[in-house]
Amino acid sequence: METRPPLPPFTRDTAIQKVRLAEDGWNTRDAAKVATAYTIDTKWRNRATFVNNREEAEAFLKAKWIRELDYRLIKELWAFTENRIAVRYAYEWHDDSGNWFRSYGNENWEFAENGLMANRFASINDLPITEADRKFLWPQGRRPDDHPGLSDLGL
Repeated sequence: METRPPLPPFTRDTAIQKVRLAEDGWNTRDAAKVATAYTIDTKWRNRATFVNNREEAEAFLKAKWIRELDYRLIKELWAFTENRIAVRYAYEWHDDSGNWFRSYGNENWEFAENGLMANRFASINDLPITEADRKFLWPQGRRPDDHPGLSDLGL
């Protein structure tokens, strides 16, 4: 059976690690790679979209990153229990017309024993911003360790 450490039950440290690993994965914008962090029968609610398995998750992510250009994400632990983690996050992106947005959201995650995410429930709001208002300015890919997180940025 495939595993994705850290495994539940989570401690504060392992929950923080799990959140950062998720952030790092999504910042790759590699839908096939990111989808492997989810169970085969994963269930998502993302805004008004419902995903019912890993294959649909991968297709959802491919379409997302075609639409949301220059995507950069920061996630932050909000709360955790044995096999659940709640996060808040923000990401910046622009559309194909050059309109910039900062999308704010909250996610509730539930993990299987092997550390793969079985359920993901996301609520997200988009705020139009100017390019000058951007705060997530690192090169595409993983957020550098010395880049401020959401709380440090006042978000």
